[in-house]
Amino acid sequence: MRYQIVHTITYTYDRSVLLNPHVLRLRSRCDGTQKLHSFSLQIDPEPIGISHITDLDGNGILQTWFGGSTDYLKIEVRSEVETYRTNPFVYLLEPWALSLPIDYPASMLSQLQPYLQPQYQINADPAVIQLAQEIAFAADYQIGTFLMQLNQQIYENCQYLRRETGEPFPGGVTWKEKSGSCRDLAVLFMEACRAVGLAARFVSGYQEGDPDQKERDLHAWAEVYLPGAGWRGYDPSQGLAVADRNIALAASALPAYAAPITGGWQGTGVRSQMKTHLLLITND
Repeated sequence: MRYQIVHTITYTYDRSVLLNPHVLRLRSRCDGTQKLHSFSLQIDPEPIGISHITDLDGNGILQTWFGGSTDYLKIEVRSEVETYRTNPFVYLLEPWALSLPIDYPASMLSQLQPYLQPQYQINADPAVIQLAQEIAFAADYQIGTFLMQLNQQIYENCQYLRRETGEPFPGGVTWKEKSGSCRDLAVLFMEACRAVGLAARFVSGYQEGDPDQKERDLHAWAEVYLPGAGWRGYDPSQGLAVADRNIALAASALPAYAAPITGGWQGTGVRSQMKTHLLLITND
């Protein structure tokens, strides 16, 4: 699939502020599953500097810094992206990675440690552990079946809520409430995977969705590292394995390091508002 994307984010402040440096993770990933054909960025007020950085997770990010005061910040990104993964199940797992628990080679295990740690505390939430263990048992500990059943369980039992701002809730909170935003459901999926020893990370990006949908927004899902298959996406908001209708921006073991925009301002008692507009046009 080929997509034209125009994404505009506007922040307004009720009085003038000094903008702190901002980190933008709005440049679509370019790898074996998708190709970024073009990318342009407009920022108003114009920053006095922009630095292109590759972070620890291999994401292409931009750091911007500003001079002077302003009562608004407008960021517009235009991208053309082509996605390739039409079938998310074309892979051959390593023979030792077909069932739970995986006995990772020591060298691989050391690399995967950040993606295996509980997200918010020393130990995973008991409710998430129970969910993961029940599904693992029902799936006869087969990894492919476990991932699909976990994805469906979250999709069928949790009501999707639109929540534009704020950190993701811990997985135990989301599962208890049986509702959450896409990023809440992604974190729940991640935590359940990690509870049974599967390396997982958080992904931010876009999703094609319903072509007739008037309001579009950023999306989030999870990726699981499967030896022999690499990182594979699962979208519990949709109940689907990720194929060519998701466009990834950034991925990280910690959701905060995949946030599309990170930054703030200097000012006391300032109130702000954020408005977004996303246009996603399919060319295929």
